[in-house]
Amino acid sequence: MPNRPSGAKAGLTRELVLDAALEYLDEHGLPALSMRKLGARLGVEAMSLYRHVPNKDALLDGLVDRVMELAFADLDDPHDDWVPWMRQFAHALRSALKQHPGVLPLAATRPVNSPDALRMSERWLAAMRAAGLPLGRAMDVVNVIATFTIGHTLAEVGRTPGHEGSEPDLDQRSDELDPAEFPNLTEVIRTRAGLDFDHRFTEAVDILLAGYAGLDSPDRA
Repeated sequence: MPNRPSGAKAGLTRELVLDAALEYLDEHGLPALSMRKLGARLGVEAMSLYRHVPNKDALLDGLVDRVMELAFADLDDPHDDWVPWMRQFAHALRSALKQHPGVLPLAATRPVNSPDALRMSERWLAAMRAAGLPLGRAMDVVNVIATFTIGHTLAEVGRTPGHEGSEPDLDQRSDELDPAEFPNLTEVIRTRAGLDFDHRFTEAVDILLAGYAGLDSPDRA
């Protein structure tokens, strides 16, 4: 049997490794991901991957970083007004997470502390301070919008790849609901009132940003 090519000879790059891992994650879910399976997908030995991601934790951090890169590739820094920039930030992040739902459990649980993520966060904070926000408020806004976006998208997707649960959602329980006991819920199912994820997300982000924009400047340098 011929030897598989090494990572260098195979023309692997960190970006190619992470993109292949994203595809695998979206197809099979986080529990199924391993360096061996990822290497097989790329046609190399697992050891070749360590040239680009030194360990499994670095791979997982890299997956979050890669989705953030894809989300914010076209996001310019804010200038005079940070509110529309943060609105674009939220919608770009939601779009990227919906395209790569397998990374949602990682985005929701892993701390943002990789070198790439820290550089990205530093750039955002510097730009928001330049747009007039104190540092503490800028940190609050980024964290609240990012956390809300990740949580909302996770609820919207429902089940991430690899999730084997079979819990029924509200629609699947519609036949069990007695309209006399649950008049509001049965009306929700019938009319779809309050079930538009796009509208809910857009309105909630606008409300959050309007609330922060309307606050007095805090004494937080």
